[in-house]
Amino acid sequence: MGYKESYAEWAQSKALSNAEKAELAAMSEDQRREAFFMPLEFGTAGMRGVLELGTNRMNVYTVMRATKGLADYITTLGEEAMERGVVISYDTRRMSTEFACKVATVLAAAGINAFLYENVRPVPMCSFAIRHLHAIAGVMITASHNPKIYNGYKVYGEDGAQMSPESTAKVVEFIDKTPYFGIKEASVKLSEKKIRGLDGKKLHKHITIIGKSVDDRYFDAIEALALSGDAVKKFGKDVRIVYTPIHGSGYMPVTTILGRMGIKVNVVEEQKDPDPDFSTVRVPNPEEADTLKLGVELADKIGSDIVIGTDPDSDRMGIAIRDDEGKFVLLNGNQIGVLLLNYILRRKKEEGVLPSNGAVVKTIVTTELARKVADSYGVTTFDVLTGFKFIGEKIKEWEESGEYVYLFGFEESYGSLVGTHSRDKDAVVASMMFAEMVCYLESKGQSVYGVLQDIYAKHGFFVEKAKSITFGGVDGMDKMKAIMQELRDTVFIKLADTDVLAQSDFVARVKTFADGRKEEINLPKTNALKLHLEGGDWICVRPSGTEPKLKFYVATSKPTREEAEAKANEYLTYMSQMVE
Repeated sequence: MGYKESYAEWAQSKALSNAEKAELAAMSEDQRREAFFMPLEFGTAGMRGVLELGTNRMNVYTVMRATKGLADYITTLGEEAMERGVVISYDTRRMSTEFACKVATVLAAAGINAFLYENVRPVPMCSFAIRHLHAIAGVMITASHNPKIYNGYKVYGEDGAQMSPESTAKVVEFIDKTPYFGIKEASVKLSEKKIRGLDGKKLHKHITIIGKSVDDRYFDAIEALALSGDAVKKFGKDVRIVYTPIHGSGYMPVTTILGRMGIKVNVVEEQKDPDPDFSTVRVPNPEEADTLKLGVELADKIGSDIVIGTDPDSDRMGIAIRDDEGKFVLLNGNQIGVLLLNYILRRKKEEGVLPSNGAVVKTIVTTELARKVADSYGVTTFDVLTGFKFIGEKIKEWEESGEYVYLFGFEESYGSLVGTHSRDKDAVVASMMFAEMVCYLESKGQSVYGVLQDIYAKHGFFVEKAKSITFGGVDGMDKMKAIMQELRDTVFIKLADTDVLAQSDFVARVKTFADGRKEEINLPKTNALKLHLEGGDWICVRPSGTEPKLKFYVATSKPTREEAEAKANEYLTYMSQMVE
């Protein structure tokens, strides 16, 4: 079915209100093409799209259709799975509460128990609740750190990690068979007003509202991960830490856990309350310096050295710290991860509780500096594919086998996980651990910036950079596929005056060396290509799993920061010119 036929089906549907039909009628031809040329893609990261009517958009109809597909899949797992049910959480974005309520009523109509949070809760609390309640799955309504015009739908498995590729494929089969209209809902009215504060209340045979009782168990679990209680007691009330939830779901959990620990936090008042327009920022992304601008201004006002920011679903944490000259600098995801890693291993070693079979997990596009730091403590580092579900898989594997003890996992995109209470990124526990680290370093007369420089002095200056190129329009996905195929077909000998030692094709799962030797890649198939360069440098290219973007990652290490920065920029320019 072409976009015109699909559009006509919606425009003529009796399910749409007069207002929705007027919205469709007002669309230009280009808007109709963009909104209806294909169904919104549902992958292992769920689905994400612009809030608008259309098959390629996020709206109540695409949400209900996806939920019906999920319900049909759960039904095939049997009555026990249906009884165990699905945890539903959501962030502060536009339509998040409405979508979450629709998920609950569609599941309930299918005879599947739904555990719906009474108010906004972040990704890690959703993941925790799945395991705490022994649910069969979970749904998180969020578009993470994307602009305000987006929302999304993440699906989790019973282990609390994002749903596996195998299970996702089965869900997609059911979604593909499901019409957009006429989906049955439970006969109960759910709304933001009706579910607030109803922890433990049943509003329907298959719908239970959850809240504080589950929250408290989550806070107990992460507070138990603390490593420097004495330092927190001594310095927690005096450290000046600035925190901003950027209008998202992190406000309650982050301030609660810091309060429980006795760490004083100064909240950016202008960004404390939920705001679906994220009106104080360009984008609600703590990776961006301008997003933390208000936090830095407050820090300058009160004399703080640390600014912490979490994104709308509070699975990513951004950090700004003062350098040796007193100026605020924004840390990247690799630097944040390495600092937390070094702190955790340092404290465990000092306390004599660092296990001999300890392990750290990072993705294939995350800094190799992590391996250097882990090696210095006698800890093994494992690489997994991009996507935190693969880190979650390692946790599950080691819990079952006992071969390794999980200590920390992170990815370059500002997500990490301390502990195993969640199986997805957790910016709440990351904020807690970073704040605790500040107290500990204060007790040692050290600074966060100083420790980072010490790590570089010991292991070398590692610089990683990334760039995304967006391919919009109907043919955007086809363009990306063509570029990826062209890169795969190219035999790289030298790149930016650096020898290419090998090429890893993660679709073919083969690493081909310059001398022709081939080596199997023992990772699942994924659409990515990695070039291994002389001196340990590397370049990776992959399409985004949730957006029409091609992502480039480059990494290098040199004796000085200037050399490393220059080489990384050279790599990034070279690769960008190949496709732009």
